[in-house]
Formats: sequence, structure tokens, C-alpha cells
Amino acid sequence: MRPLLLLDVDGPLNPWAAKTPPDGYVEHRWRLSRWRRRTQHAWLNAAHGTALLDLAAHLDADLAWATSWEHRANTTVGPALGLPDLPVIGLRAYEGRPVWKYAAVGRFAAGRPLAWFDDDFDLYRSAREAFLARRREITALIAVDPATGLRVEHLRAAEDALRA
Repeated sequence: MRPLLLLDVDGPLNPWAAKTPPDGYVEHRWRLSRWRRRTQHAWLNAAHGTALLDLAAHLDADLAWATSWEHRANTTVGPALGLPDLPVIGLRAYEGRPVWKYAAVGRFAAGRPLAWFDDDFDLYRSAREAFLARRREITALIAVDPATGLRVEHLRAAEDALRA
């Protein structure tokens, strides 16, 4: 089974906790119906799209969204990064529940090795530990600082984990 590279938007791709956009990041704005009349914005680094596509090709892996942006990631963030439409893990049904994203990711990734970029792995520690205990496949939870975003060392960690 092909490995998975799972992407969260806020934190890894949009360093929301930075005081100013880190080098290489550009602000993007969208009007989205979910936020009614508000404009959603994200700082994005276009180089991440190429780096993620190259990593996926190198590892013969599939990219997928594991983000509360769900399908909006394909209409906003993906095009800004040069990514094609990616599969989306449905997370909305689990919002506010202590299983966080782990239940949906567990079903989506069943039987497949994965490397997952996210900034919130410590939110629900017991759910994380239960998720990891159930998985028999390679599972790399790659924590990304939401003040710096995705960096080369995160991509290397994913490659190292999925090459093991």
C-alpha cells in the first residue's frame, strides 16, 4: 500500500502563530461562505507545494488533507501552493470531541504507512496514544511549530520515517 503524507493547513502550511510572515511566505485572502462575510487569510509559501509534490513522488506516496479546512483546502490553499486536488479526510463530525482528528485519520489511513504534518498533536494526548497503539503501520506524527511552519527538517523526518 502506498504511504500517505497528511497535511494540516493552519500551523504547518499557514504559520498562524508568527508575529509577521516568515521569509518566503505571502499573505493570501479568500471570502469563504463558512466564515460568512469575513475574509479568511493565510500566510503561505509557494515553495511548499513543489517540495511536497517532490517528496510524494520520491516516496511513491499520496498527499491528502487532514485539516478543518476540509474541501476548502482544495479551492484555496492547494491552488496557491500549486497542488492538485487532494483527497480530504472528513473531520467536521469530530469537532469538539476528544478523539480530535485521530478517529477520522485512523479510518482513512487504515493499513497504510503515514507521515502527518500538524501542530496540534498534544491537544488530546490520550487519543493520540490510543491512535498510535492501534496502528501497526509506520506512523510518523511530525509536529510543526505554528510560528515557523513547515521546514526542511520536517520533510526529512517524513522521508526518514517512510523509508524505514
